[in-house]
Amino acid sequence: MRLLTAAETAGGALPPPPVPVPETELHPEEKQASVLHRIVTGDALVSVLAVVMALIVGGLLIALTDEDVAESAGYFFSRPGDLLGAAWSAASGAYAALFQGSIFNFKADSFSRMIYPLTQTLTVATPLICAGLGVALAFRAGLFNIGAQGQIIIGATLAAWVGFSWHLPVGLHLIVVILAGAIGGAVWGGIAGLLKARTGAHEVIVTIMLNYIAIQLVLFLLTTPGFQRPGSTNPISPQLDDTAMFPPLLGSGFRLHWGFIMAIAATVFIWWLLNRSTVGFELRAVGANPAAARNAGISTTKGYVIVMLIAGALAGLAGVAQVSGTEKVLTSGVAASFGFDAITVALLGRSSPWGTFAAGLLFGAFRAGGVTMQTSTGTNIDIVLVVQSLIVLFIAAPPLVRSIFRIPPPGAFKTAGKRSTKKANAAGGAA
Repeated sequence: MRLLTAAETAGGALPPPPVPVPETELHPEEKQASVLHRIVTGDALVSVLAVVMALIVGGLLIALTDEDVAESAGYFFSRPGDLLGAAWSAASGAYAALFQGSIFNFKADSFSRMIYPLTQTLTVATPLICAGLGVALAFRAGLFNIGAQGQIIIGATLAAWVGFSWHLPVGLHLIVVILAGAIGGAVWGGIAGLLKARTGAHEVIVTIMLNYIAIQLVLFLLTTPGFQRPGSTNPISPQLDDTAMFPPLLGSGFRLHWGFIMAIAATVFIWWLLNRSTVGFELRAVGANPAAARNAGISTTKGYVIVMLIAGALAGLAGVAQVSGTEKVLTSGVAASFGFDAITVALLGRSSPWGTFAAGLLFGAFRAGGVTMQTSTGTNIDIVLVVQSLIVLFIAAPPLVRSIFRIPPPGAFKTAGKRSTKKANAAGGAA
């Protein structure tokens, strides 16, 4: 508590305030309001509720397209319970199969088979996490990296070439493959960053065009003798050497490999980069306000190039996970739709490293469990794409989610806390 000086009280002629307030301490109501504000109005809660809303709407769509629901709707007014029961059975059965195919198969006869779906989820999530981190990092710097698809392809192409054409010792070969994939993706992303910095070309247009170039380039390479498997007319490369592959993480009975550990390491690195390094501070400053960053002496052009190099390298690691861990060969579909799904993963993760990691796991579960959902219940696997699209829709409209769940807007608790403090001070002054 600060004591007033004689000058501030006019030599004692003015009475001191009746209720002295400490300088550094917050009012208890302000403390409570601050904690509630962070919990209730945080982006994480909105993201979770967006997923919940998407699952609810997806469940309604599953029920509407179910044959038993359509049949029971014909006699709804005579037995309404049949319609509600059929709708619940359709939605809950589909989501139970999704859980069983992505997290835990409680019907399996051994523990290894029970956890096999979880390992599949982690395997599929690995490239999503790596590519999602690249997109999220660019978002934090104010750039829209739509080119993760092309960066994955180029990274996978260079990594696969090193993997099947170079013959190096165990350990060294895998390290060189990882570096090659990261360099390939970094170069492809760096092209967009350099054009943005030097010419002002919009990164969205540039990265989209680079996606098409990468797709056509890998198709061409897979028809050349240097990349096409000998004796085959199909566009497929030779299998990578055993020394160039990620070893299994849980044994040969599972597809999960050490690429998942690489994804965790990449997440930790990006967290450190953004929150503990000078480069990360500069990138965040450029993303928050480029003009203010320039006035502070930060080079925005340098920041654009650096962030796209790192983002491309992360997407290149996703390509390494595909060719050295999951597929073990290079094909024209090596990137699948991971590059485009990475945009959704970054949005759902609010462009934070650990949020992106969690979103990658969620979308990995959707991909891994969608097949089981279709085979077990007959639900069209496209419903998974619908749920993913709904998540993006709700993520893009936070006011809609807040209004549905009656969540106060950001700053509501802070304003309430300030008002209560003013009232307390006013009451003290009146006393």
